[in-house]
Amino acid sequence: MSQTLISRAGYSGAEHMSDVVVHLVALVAALAGVPVLIALAVIWHGNVSAVTAISVYGVTLIAMIGCSALYNAFPRAGLSWLYQRLDHAAIYFKIAGTYTPFTLLSGQGGWLLTGLWGAALAGSGLRAFASGRWKWVAFGLYLAMGWAAVLVGWPMLAALSAPVLGLMLTGGILYTVGTVFLLWERLPFHNTIWHVFVMSATAVFFVAVTLHLSDSAVPAAAPPQGALPPSTVPGASPGIF
Repeated sequence: MSQTLISRAGYSGAEHMSDVVVHLVALVAALAGVPVLIALAVIWHGNVSAVTAISVYGVTLIAMIGCSALYNAFPRAGLSWLYQRLDHAAIYFKIAGTYTPFTLLSGQGGWLLTGLWGAALAGSGLRAFASGRWKWVAFGLYLAMGWAAVLVGWPMLAALSAPVLGLMLTGGILYTVGTVFLLWERLPFHNTIWHVFVMSATAVFFVAVTLHLSDSAVPAAAPPQGALPPSTVPGASPGIF
């Protein structure tokens, strides 16, 4: 994510470099982890809905980290205004993308997901065409989208396991607490600290998505109680395989 509300005019070289390192580590981890998660969706579920949900989440995850890395690595480049808008828009889509596996795999929260993607489109449009105005509205929309499940997503939350809920709560708290450092511009390395919170929360949600993907997988059907395996049935040939 980016320096959404404040100027980085006084950011030192060490602070800038530390921020770049945080982004590079997160980007490498995402590029390595997302294909594995998609492969698990194919193995554990094998249906279009699950693979699509995980793919959408993975794309928005990589896009958010990538756009943030681009903007924060080149804050004074000629196209920094474009990088900033892409960064801001990617945050909205990442929030909606994170909710996508939880809603589609649980079969709950369809209206919530529709509203979140609508809010993502509206928020990205707001940041694209009114980047210098309505910034507090845009910032508030980030938080509102992030905590939307607590307000209107109870059917979805009820379908999730306790460990998944705990991870989601932890991730949400990390994101929210991190905003304190985003706004604390006099604190040295405040932007780096903010992004450490963001990437930590992102990692927690990645684990939550993976666990929910596992929880929602349909187990293989067990043989009827009392049934004998084919190789133990009298007269049955065990065969080669």
